[in-house]
Amino acid sequence: MELTKTLVCLANSRKHSGRCVAGMVGDGSGEWVRPVSARPGHEVSARERQYEDGTEPNVLDVVLVPLLRPQPHDFQSENWLLDPGCRWQKAGRVGWSGLLALEQRPGRLWINGSSTFHGSNDRVPTEQAVTLPDSLKLIRVTDLTLRVHAPGAKFGDQRPVLRACFSHAGHAYILRVTDPRYELEYLAGSEGIYELGESFLTVSLGEPFEGYVYKLAAAIIERAKIKAGSRS
Repeated sequence: MELTKTLVCLANSRKHSGRCVAGMVGDGSGEWVRPVSARPGHEVSARERQYEDGTEPNVLDVVLVPLLRPQPHDFQSENWLLDPGCRWQKAGRVGWSGLLALEQRPGRLWINGSSTFHGSNDRVPTEQAVTLPDSLKLIRVTDLTLRVHAPGAKFGDQRPVLRACFSHAGHAYILRVTDPRYELEYLAGSEGIYELGESFLTVSLGEPFEGYVYKLAAAIIERAKIKAGSRS
C-alpha cells in the first residue's frame, strides 16, 4: 500500500550511477527516510527522483515522496522502497531556523577509532556497523573546512578528492564529501584548504566495502549561503 511522506530533503548525494536521497520528517519526531530503488545498489535514478517539471529535489526542499514499504537493510534502518511510478512533489523550502529545529546532537558519529590514511574517524569495521541502529545524522558544526587534494598523486593518479574537516562533540573528523554541488564547485579549482565556518552536515554511513563502512559528508549546508539567499 502506497504511503506519502513529507520530508525535508537533507541529502541528494552521488551513489553508483544514481543518487542517494535522504530527508527528515519535519514533525519533530527525528524520523529519517532514505527512499531506495529495487535495484541491487538501491540508488535512485534521475527519473525516479524528478518533480513533474523535470527538475529534481535540492537540499532544503520540502518534498512529498510516494513510498511502498519500509525496506531496512542492516544499519540502514531508514530505507523505504520508493514507488517508481509516481512523481515526487515539491511543497516548499526551509531555511536556517528550520534546520535548527531538526538538529541532532549525538555524542559521537556512531563508533570512532578507525581511520583511513587521509581521514580521521571516518570508518567503522563492518562487524561493528551491522549492530548500529541507524545510518544518518544531521549535525551543526562551527569550524568546517574543506580540503582538495590528490591522494594518489605519488602513484600517478592525479584525480582530486574533497574531504570535510571538522570537530563535533569534542571529536575530530575528516570525511569524504559526496555532495555533488560541492564536488563540482571545489574539485574544479586548486588544491588547498577552504574555510567555510558554521554549517550543517548530513553524515551518512555508506554500504560495506572491503571490511569497512565509511562515514560520508553527504550534504553541506553553509549558514552564510542560506543568509545570502535571504532564507531565514
